[in-house]
Amino acid sequence: MPLTHAPLHPATTGNRVSSSELSLEARLAAIDAAMTIRLEEAAVAHEVRTAHISTDPIDLGNVLTVPLTPTLQPPTPYPTPVAALLQRAHHRLLTGGWCAGALVEEDGARCLYGAIRTEARGDRSLEGQGLQVLMDAIRRKFSDADSVPSFNDSFASSRIPLRMLDQAAGLAGTRGL
Repeated sequence: MPLTHAPLHPATTGNRVSSSELSLEARLAAIDAAMTIRLEEAAVAHEVRTAHISTDPIDLGNVLTVPLTPTLQPPTPYPTPVAALLQRAHHRLLTGGWCAGALVEEDGARCLYGAIRTEARGDRSLEGQGLQVLMDAIRRKFSDADSVPSFNDSFASSRIPLRMLDQAAGLAGTRGL
């Protein structure tokens, strides 16, 4: 026995709609029932069409898996100490977070100065050279910058401070520092 579908429009008499027309809820229920029947028919037809396809189990040992989010790997370090310091500071800010208004926040985010200080690991001479090269890079684009902390704190996002730190690492590498 073939399935029949209920009409999706109300019964009408001539050009006028009868007063015994279905309510909106009743029409929606009828449409839902009709769509359910059509979906069930499609599911059966799909099963019939694909029954001959073999489904061998997959050996998961041969499946290559990668992390859903890429991990940030530090780039190949510069061969010079100041350039490598600035590069490590840049990577620290990318992975640990950047902040303004504080040297280090409680979540581990750091400002430019805080990242350089941390990556210098107590070597004040290296830290000073890194800050000097960073200030040179900053003044190339922002001639009115007073200091690294004031430059850092004048931004609401990390985009420009991180770009300046990356450019400073390249500048130090070019200078052989």
